[in-house]
Amino acid sequence: MDLLAARTRRHFFRDCGVGLAPIAAGLLAGADRPAAAAPLVPPRPATAKRVIYLFQAGAPSQLELFDFKPELAKRAGSPMPKSVTDGLRLAFIQPDAAVLGPQFTFARHGQSGIELSSALPHLAKVADDIAVVKTVHTDQFNHAPAQLVMNTGHNLPGRPSMGSWLSYGLGSETDDLPAFVALSSGGNLSGGAAMWGSGVLPGSHQGVPFRSSGDPILHVARPPGVDRRAQRESLDLIRDLNARHKAEVGDPEIDVRIDAYEMAFRMQSAAPELTDLSGETQETLDLYGADPGDGGKQFANNCLLARRLAERGVRCIQVYHEGWDHHSDVKGGVETQAKKTDQASAALVADLKRRGLLEDTLVIWGGEFGRTPMVETSAALGRVAGRDHHPGCSSIWLAGGGIKPGLTYGETDELGFSIVQNPVGVHDLHATLLHCLGLDHERLAVNAGGLNVRLTGVEPAHVVHGLLA
Repeated sequence: MDLLAARTRRHFFRDCGVGLAPIAAGLLAGADRPAAAAPLVPPRPATAKRVIYLFQAGAPSQLELFDFKPELAKRAGSPMPKSVTDGLRLAFIQPDAAVLGPQFTFARHGQSGIELSSALPHLAKVADDIAVVKTVHTDQFNHAPAQLVMNTGHNLPGRPSMGSWLSYGLGSETDDLPAFVALSSGGNLSGGAAMWGSGVLPGSHQGVPFRSSGDPILHVARPPGVDRRAQRESLDLIRDLNARHKAEVGDPEIDVRIDAYEMAFRMQSAAPELTDLSGETQETLDLYGADPGDGGKQFANNCLLARRLAERGVRCIQVYHEGWDHHSDVKGGVETQAKKTDQASAALVADLKRRGLLEDTLVIWGGEFGRTPMVETSAALGRVAGRDHHPGCSSIWLAGGGIKPGLTYGETDELGFSIVQNPVGVHDLHATLLHCLGLDHERLAVNAGGLNVRLTGVEPAHVVHGLLA
């Protein structure tokens, strides 16, 4: 190893003997990235303590699920009016492609009269507990950057995710589990692990991926032949060595490393009990449609696991499900994914409510953007009766945690193409979520390389007060 490269600036100031070592080490300790901070005091009363985000990767078609447009049925097969699509840029189709009518029937449900697709029979049972937002929009029309924006507020990797901000701003309610946990099902995610990364925040705030079966976390279980006492003694020695190294170089990431070892040790007992669903009643398993022994029920298992994590004080639980990218056969694709996700999503709301957890747990369901009213058909790609990416409007639903139940918010035009009332940008959504958790989105920030980094970015973002109870 190059000896010059091995001698850092911190070593120089420590060894130079001019009396500046303590000052220099202190200054340099925070030069590269922010040190781990104590939980920030929320500036206002919170209506939520935690978030469960059921992220539907691939972009579910709002026109088949939440935003019924009879006019599309009337115009099916006709080209979209040029006055609507003039100057439009789409990922795979031309703006003047023919209109595709709704592929499912819709009906109103509950006392609130929320209109839902026949593909969502279970969500219909909790219609009065959710709020549907029809006017979420983004400036990204490809999956990876759009997924990153929805999860981190920025279209490039390297920014802190929403869960990391909550961990940084509010801390954890549990000592034995991480503040931020990520679960996934359905396949690979375009946005990748950056969607639960900590970015410029200390690594202790990143999401910890859990598995819903087998070892909850890979490489955490105690090695065969090593008992608890021997492991504890080894960790004590490693901690002391790390502490000595930090005293020499002043790197705050060493504290993150120490905390990670200690958290892993505590999770060896807490995590297996957490993911063991055998203690749940058969009624609860049936409510979710969960089955720990069935890999096809992974989303349902993850939703039940999310409730168990919420009960144990985990601050943010991200449940990722991939499979909603329907460029072909949007009807069949939506039907397949709805069968995998509808029951468990609705069960989570009902289960949290009956346990008294919904009032301070904010549940979110949605993807990265919407789908076009125009059909996508390509003989070359083998695509028929699909829908292309549409960043201009999409639908999500929220429940609990201070959100007004039984609400339908926002309106799109008769073709489901443009927003005509109450637009909600991604940063507006993030500002609203932080507001529910008692955090001011403009104050929850960290300086990194001279840039004031926030979940809601540098452009103006607004709390959507119309969504709040």
